[in-house]
Amino acid sequence: MLHEIGPHLTGLEQLKAMLETDRRAGLGETLDIRLVEAEDGRVVCEATPDVHLYNPLGTVHGGFTATMLDFACGYAVLSKMVPGQSFSTLEIKVAYHRAMTKETGLVRAEGKIITFGRRAAYSEARLTDLEGKLYASATSSLIVLSS
Repeated sequence: MLHEIGPHLTGLEQLKAMLETDRRAGLGETLDIRLVEAEDGRVVCEATPDVHLYNPLGTVHGGFTATMLDFACGYAVLSKMVPGQSFSTLEIKVAYHRAMTKETGLVRAEGKIITFGRRAAYSEARLTDLEGKLYASATSSLIVLSS
């Protein structure tokens, strides 16, 4: 998708183009995860969990939570990329603090850069509701690739 937006753009410019056009990666479309803020080293994604995301226990599946946090961590790293760079997640660690249900309402995953180096980047993300209640958090290690 990013190669269609413009490989000549910086990562932050690509994210801003996604914001302006409501362009999403395929999984973002499927799970209705929207990028709503992007700045240098920081992004916010939003979604509203519903029963179609439930696990057999009657709460939102942890995979949805992990996906939101992975988007936030990855997009935070993308915001630091120069043209010709890309990245790939090496590892993500998710901590689940409380269960979500359809009653949770809109949730926000805020991703931030911890460090960004020549070959590796580290980011973190927090998933909260609109009142700031923490549902999950993550840290991620990503490899920085140059073409």
